Amino acid sequence: MWTWGTSTRRRLESCRYGASRAHVSIRTASFLCIDRALDSSRRWWITFDVVGILPFAPWNLVESTLGTSRKGTECVTANSRMSAVGPKTALAETDADGAFKRTPSSFRDRVTARGGRFKAAPGRYHLYVSLACPWASRCLAALAIKGLEETIGVSVTEPTWRKTKPDDPQDKHMGWVFAPGGDKLKDRPTIRTLYEEVTATATKYTVPLLWCTVENTIVNNESEDIVRMLNTEFNEFAKMPGIDLYPEDLREQIDGINAWTYPSINNGVYRCGFATSQDAYEQAFDELFEALDRCEEILSGSRFLCGNRFTEADLRLFMTLIRFDEVYVVYFKTNKKMMREYPNLFNYIKDIYQIPGVAKTVSMDHIKRHYFTSHPVLNAYGIIPKGYPMDYTSAHDRERLGPIEGLGS
Repeated sequence: MWTWGTSTRRRLESCRYGASRAHVSIRTASFLCIDRALDSSRRWWITFDVVGILPFAPWNLVESTLGTSRKGTECVTANSRMSAVGPKTALAETDADGAFKRTPSSFRDRVTARGGRFKAAPGRYHLYVSLACPWASRCLAALAIKGLEETIGVSVTEPTWRKTKPDDPQDKHMGWVFAPGGDKLKDRPTIRTLYEEVTATATKYTVPLLWCTVENTIVNNESEDIVRMLNTEFNEFAKMPGIDLYPEDLREQIDGINAWTYPSINNGVYRCGFATSQDAYEQAFDELFEALDRCEEILSGSRFLCGNRFTEADLRLFMTLIRFDEVYVVYFKTNKKMMREYPNLFNYIKDIYQIPGVAKTVSMDHIKRHYFTSHPVLNAYGIIPKGYPMDYTSAHDRERLGPIEGLGS
């Protein structure tokens, strides 16, 4: 978190600003770019007047105001270096038009049943998750549905982002931390620690994260990959090996559904919430509700997105929908309709919640505490709305469309 006083000087290297003054206002802070100078080493110095608290470095906002690119740009502050490749969170991933652009996951190795560097084996792998994170929660649910709790260990972070280097006043990064004993392997203090054990390159320190205890390294931090590895590569050890969330005969259909539900719904809520311009927000908003209407129509005639068979496409969608009314409608301004106003989607949420193994991966307490207390720029005082608690164990009407297929052992 950046707390800046009046006329704080920060150096921006390799930039060519076309103007010397810009004023930017954002929810809880405003700052004024009042000076620009080129020093002898060809570096631009820019002075900011800042009032308030920023949870991320503000140069991206200055850039969008002045119409510049972040390419080749870095901000050097005292002994720390924060840049486009430095420690950051999703809040910093907006482009010059104010649109949220999520960066790809950086670790993409695979566990396989047949062998190789990362061979599937009981006790060899450990899954790091947050119960608040929809991407991590889909992995945790896949692990539970497949009956792999005794094969792969799990560690759960605290819900609220905190300083990941609390003893370093120059390091402002906020991210996932553990309560004492939260890391079941080595009692590490943060998710960042795991990344720094295997790479010197600063990056986003995200969950889910699949860790190999033999090589002490990160295998993968992409939720789609992890779900599919849990689905197929550990069947020898799974209690429910017959469950297939990505069946061969439906893969083309699943991939087609994921291709529009991801950008418009799963990531679409973040595109609404993290947008820094009205145009970017409204575009994401419109795409989100068009996609939700499309889901509502599909679910009027089939129990799940691919007929009556529960697949990874449903698991992915569910983890966003279960957070919608309690968080996204308020926090990300996705306020056209609530889930309980969609008859098919609302009953669909309850149907999936009641699948064995799913409910225990949903913690509304963690979900609400994370979102409403981790981003001061979106919620300065960290007040958590009381909301309208839903009973997802109550009866639904999805049986009218036929029995669930594919969830036998």
